[in-house]
Amino acid sequence: MPVFSRFLQYFVAVAQQGSIRRASEILNITASAVDRQILLAEQHLGLPLFERLPSGLRLTAAGALLFDQARRWGKEFDSVRVAFEDLRGLRRGHVRFALIDALAKGFVPALIRQLQHSHPSITTEIAVLDNPRIAEVIAAGEVEFGLMLNPLSSKLLSVRAHAEIPIGIVSKIDHPLAAQASVRFSACADLPMVAPGPPLALCEQIAGLEAATGVPLRRIAVCDNIQMIKSLVGLGVGVSVLSWLDVADEIAQGELAFTPIANSPLRPLTLGLCTDPARKLSHAGSALLTLVAAALADLPQPG
Repeated sequence: MPVFSRFLQYFVAVAQQGSIRRASEILNITASAVDRQILLAEQHLGLPLFERLPSGLRLTAAGALLFDQARRWGKEFDSVRVAFEDLRGLRRGHVRFALIDALAKGFVPALIRQLQHSHPSITTEIAVLDNPRIAEVIAAGEVEFGLMLNPLSSKLLSVRAHAEIPIGIVSKIDHPLAAQASVRFSACADLPMVAPGPPLALCEQIAGLEAATGVPLRRIAVCDNIQMIKSLVGLGVGVSVLSWLDVADEIAQGELAFTPIANSPLRPLTLGLCTDPARKLSHAGSALLTLVAAALADLPQPG
């Protein structure tokens, strides 16, 4: 069903959960994206699909009719999809891909679970690598695709989908910077800094900010491991400059705060879904790549 209508996928999730927020968590997309699809559909149909109550959302008569029909379509399409998969060889397969450590939590594990439910005979092999190494293993044919930061398209690397990832100051939730909507880089000039070290992709962005603003950081620690940096920040050793993707889980759990950096010269990091343009993906690889590309398009953002 989702292959034909993103709205139906969102609608069914909201109907089952009775809440746009809970549906967005299950779908791993923003609540605003779900709400927008529902409102657009109601406008197009000329009928409300949900009653907005203080306790949540309840199906209207029109919504209940659509929900019943959607479940029928889902069951019927499942049978058709099995037939399609038999024709395309998707019933079995193995996919090897690579990603950066920041994606070891969040939407990628959720997609693997989704693939396992929809294609139980497809197996996956996941390599968690440093960012520069991912381009190397793609070019060497060791993986079918990779998720990496700031990729550059070339004869050896094709960017199939991407999402922009904001950069900001990461601190404890009770730090003064945590209460601000955004800050300039100069705000952390005199603060103790736990700085990312090579080969982390943020090193170049931080060096560029220091050069552009003339504000040197007071580095009290430098580390090449994001988890260690977050641990040190959480203990109050200092603040750090990281991407929102690095700390999305800790933000959601109320463990750390993320304050976007507002300097105009600063560009967000680009999270790219990359392949070797000369290599044809397997049927199983194409199925997973399609899921990842759709997830990138709906990747939640801070705030």
